[in-house]
Amino acid sequence: MNMITHDPDNKCYLIALEGDAVAKVYYEKKGNILDVISTRIPDELQGKGYGKVMMESFLHEMRTSNLLIVPVCSYVVHYMNKNPQWQDVLAK
Repeated sequence: MNMITHDPDNKCYLIALEGDAVAKVYYEKKGNILDVISTRIPDELQGKGYGKVMMESFLHEMRTSNLLIVPVCSYVVHYMNKNPQWQDVLAK
């Protein structure tokens, strides 16, 4: 599992990738529900499977923190539709 850190001041989670590269997941929080509004993978790592790495780390963090998500970002919507094993972290 990749190292993940929470940056509440900037409303994002940072996921360490290779080298110094970091993926970012931005959110708006309402109680224990996070609206996931955007995700960022460094340009040089685009298309190398790091979106999955980012999402797996982020969703694992949500599950262990008892937080739920509302996918707003189109990538997150797409990922959640293709990965039913994470349905338990979706806000109903």
